[in-house]
Amino acid sequence: MEDTLKILVVDDDEVDRMAVRYALTKTGIQMELSEVVDGNDMFSILNTTDYDCVFLSVRLPDQAGLTLIQQLRSSEIKVPLVVLTSQEDQQTAVQLLKAGATDYLSKSRISPENLAQVLRSAIRVYRAEIQVALAKDQLRESYEQLLCKNQELERQQQQLQMQNFKLSEASVLKSHFLATMSHELRTPMNAIIGFSQILLRPKFGQLTHQQADMVERILNNGKHLLMLVNEVLDFSKLQAGRLDLKAERFDVSKVTNLAVSEMRSLADAKNLSLLVQIDLQNPLVYNDPIRVKQILINLLSNAIKFTEFGEIWVEVKELPANRVAIIVRDTGIGIAPKDFKHIFEAFRQVDQTLTRKYPGTGLGLAIIDSLVRMMGGKIFLESKLGIGSMFKIELPRQITLSSVGDDIHLQLDNERVFCYAKNPHNSYSQARQASIGYP
Repeated sequence: MEDTLKILVVDDDEVDRMAVRYALTKTGIQMELSEVVDGNDMFSILNTTDYDCVFLSVRLPDQAGLTLIQQLRSSEIKVPLVVLTSQEDQQTAVQLLKAGATDYLSKSRISPENLAQVLRSAIRVYRAEIQVALAKDQLRESYEQLLCKNQELERQQQQLQMQNFKLSEASVLKSHFLATMSHELRTPMNAIIGFSQILLRPKFGQLTHQQADMVERILNNGKHLLMLVNEVLDFSKLQAGRLDLKAERFDVSKVTNLAVSEMRSLADAKNLSLLVQIDLQNPLVYNDPIRVKQILINLLSNAIKFTEFGEIWVEVKELPANRVAIIVRDTGIGIAPKDFKHIFEAFRQVDQTLTRKYPGTGLGLAIIDSLVRMMGGKIFLESKLGIGSMFKIELPRQITLSSVGDDIHLQLDNERVFCYAKNPHNSYSQARQASIGYP
């Protein structure tokens, strides 16, 4: 208490005021003393001047000290208040403290030591009460702010739920539309392909070289368009959960050779070597042969599309734990590491521009991804720009139709493998990294 304190003494008894004044001056505390004789004067001076402490006699001529204290606190006048009592009355002291007094002291115990102790204690208590009140105000303000933010978050959550519901509904409608349109487009496309094939048969008449070339173009473009339509139809079925695997026991080597033979003409058209290596002790597997062939066709189609020169290898081999690997390598343009996590997304291609060099729906790898997961398998990818890519499919020899793989493993650049866990919304998050050699 190094600062000069402003002290107010309220007492109508001149002798008592003198005793308090004398004791306060002997405390050694720097202070400015003011004195008034009744409650009205006290209210007047406290309304215009700030004091560090008030010494108030419990009995004044105009009002009792208890009533004055209650009026003082109800008028929001905040000041440390020490009540001077005329007798040792514990009950009265308790009432005074409940009314708002900071402390009390019997007039018979007035001394410099006691007044100094009471003064310091009253000011400490008052300042602590101010800090507590300020903290409560801050807490109340923070609570109100949090309440407002919580209400805003709840409102935003409701909006998000509504938007999610609308998006889900739109997705269902989109899938239904895609399935319907794809189904409707297949009928005329099959007719175009069928009639084109009939026109090319010699028994229906000999076409000129120019006519045969135009009909072959119609046939090839029709087949290409039908393939795109089938991709959209398959994807819409996969999204709607209406595509089922029809498992049976079959020779995977024969299915592999059949897929390669169907794609060989496309590879020959680009002067690409298409090599096949099958190393299986037992070629029989229990799976859906149509979907396994579809996986191979899509992988080979991509390899041929993105390879300008060089070779494409297809390898089928045994794996431990009763599994089979189907591997397609190429010497194509390769894939940048930043694009690994996107290439299995639906309608996604590395080149998204309208003038892109390589056409397609962007559904091939998304369909492969879904089919492989339905079969309980995994996909590994290794690729380097300008060198080529490798897609490796690992499948169990015997699938269970209820099995759905939860993970898709994306291989990377040379020596690191990045494993991504795929969520139902087709987004990827990195789960772990591990050093491993190329399988």
